[in-house]
Amino acid sequence: MTKEILYQKFGYVLDDSLINEIINVGVFKSFSKDDIIIDINQPMLYIPLLLKGHIKILREDNEGNELLIYFLEAGETCTMSLTCCMGKSKSKIRAVAEQDSDLIMIPVQKMKEWFHGNESWRNFIIESYQIRFDEMLDAIDSIAFLKMDERLYKYLVNKSMLNESATLLIKHQEIAEDLHTSRVVISRLLKQLENEKKITLGRNKIEVISN
Repeated sequence: MTKEILYQKFGYVLDDSLINEIINVGVFKSFSKDDIIIDINQPMLYIPLLLKGHIKILREDNEGNELLIYFLEAGETCTMSLTCCMGKSKSKIRAVAEQDSDLIMIPVQKMKEWFHGNESWRNFIIESYQIRFDEMLDAIDSIAFLKMDERLYKYLVNKSMLNESATLLIKHQEIAEDLHTSRVVISRLLKQLENEKKITLGRNKIEVISN
């Protein structure tokens, strides 16, 4: 089953020999929703390839407040963990399962070997860096240039697209933590968005209304 999923999610970019090697050396792991997959200051011994589910990548300030950087989808890897692996440093991010997720963990040494010896892996890593770089620029632009209500609505739309559902089962506190603000502010802005007919609120549920 793992081989079939690997081909389904990564066969478009990784060659057959590499996928077979990933199966031989990789460690398959499953995580439940809200499990911490990689934590801040954790030694980086493996890099993750996401086979199923969604993962959110967070940064933390000195007071323990978290800020959402980007989401990972099936068929992707976390380039911030790649950077830590290449630099032999500890993790600077926290990766949390947004929903039940399956991963295959690749030993750091293999990642380095493949980067120099396998063109399909090298292209995958470079493309992954570009995607994540664009997403981080987008996150910076949102923080710098968008008002909080605009950031909130963009967050809800993106999360709806990620989950392929207009209905989000989420608490106001969780949104507040992702956007690095207070629950009171989020609750007020959600009500504002509902009055603007952009969303419909329910108990721990938000319906995103298509434009």
